[in-house]
Amino acid sequence: MSGVQFVGVSKTFGAVSALATTDLDIRPGEFLTLLGPSGSGKTTLLNICAGYLAPSTGRLLVAGRDVTALPARQRNMGMVFQSYALFPHMTVAENVAYGLMVRKLGRGEIEKRVAEVLHMTRLDGLGGRAIRELSGGQQQRVALARAIVIRPDILLMDEPLGALDRQLRKQVQLEIRRLHAANPRTTIYVTHDQEEALVMSDRIAVMRAGQIVQIGSGAELYERPVDTFIARFLGESNLLEGKVEAVAGECATLAVAGFDTVFEGRATPGLRVREPASALLRPEAIHAVAGGRAARVVERVYLGEVVAVRLALASGHELWSRRLASEWSGRDTVEVGWDPSAVSILPNASIES
Repeated sequence: MSGVQFVGVSKTFGAVSALATTDLDIRPGEFLTLLGPSGSGKTTLLNICAGYLAPSTGRLLVAGRDVTALPARQRNMGMVFQSYALFPHMTVAENVAYGLMVRKLGRGEIEKRVAEVLHMTRLDGLGGRAIRELSGGQQQRVALARAIVIRPDILLMDEPLGALDRQLRKQVQLEIRRLHAANPRTTIYVTHDQEEALVMSDRIAVMRAGQIVQIGSGAELYERPVDTFIARFLGESNLLEGKVEAVAGECATLAVAGFDTVFEGRATPGLRVREPASALLRPEAIHAVAGGRAARVVERVYLGEVVAVRLALASGHELWSRRLASEWSGRDTVEVGWDPSAVSILPNASIES
């Protein structure tokens, strides 16, 4: 397994900067997801790794070797595209074998490897099928099998589940994760879907405006976002804007108009006293509690065992809570509260999309 390092890599198209100067170290065998909205630079970074784009500055290292000037065909990387890019005139087995035939492997070795990956991707018995006879999920697995049959050093995936419906997408997410756990290889995965990123990744690099804003595990990003952009983009959030009253070590206080007391919470780097910031309360942290703040139930969204409730506070603010349905059953007015340890005080992002 090979690690990947982007060292001072950037990309400009004329006067347009698609990717700011970026340093990124991907560990051998790691499943790293580039997550962000359209235009954030994630596909540009992936294409530089694949060799489809040359960086304007910087170097790309694979297993410590500089491959910046190496053509894509010599990088031994497998790519899975959103469109799958399968050959419609070939069978499943012929599509999977294509990369091996280009490499001029012997017939026996090709047949052996194709059989192995068809079994690995749960396509046993479908080798003779035409592509048009397959479901969307099966076609996606053929594209994945074709990418891994060449035994790539690095596996690259560019929004490969975008064409699938929600239920099938969930199923294939778990299949990709299972496959990675059973046969680890360094993988770079691009998506704008936070659920995909959380389900499959060892680490997630969240991108915005051509830059990596924060990188870490799903839990780290969800529980300790660095600013309001990350809080909004990864998971549901309640953000109450105010001004920073004080910062002391890992704690900060925020004054919010309409509240008679300040918000206390975890301080995030970048906070400045008397400057605007926001208090983050995740919906699951807000619950009914005797003696809490009076709130009116404005809306209920039934989600099965859990219900999402929109609450209007006397201050004029609205908060979403996501709790067991029984907690809010039959109640139009409630008293609500939250654990101070669940509150984070975040700098307001200068760019929100």
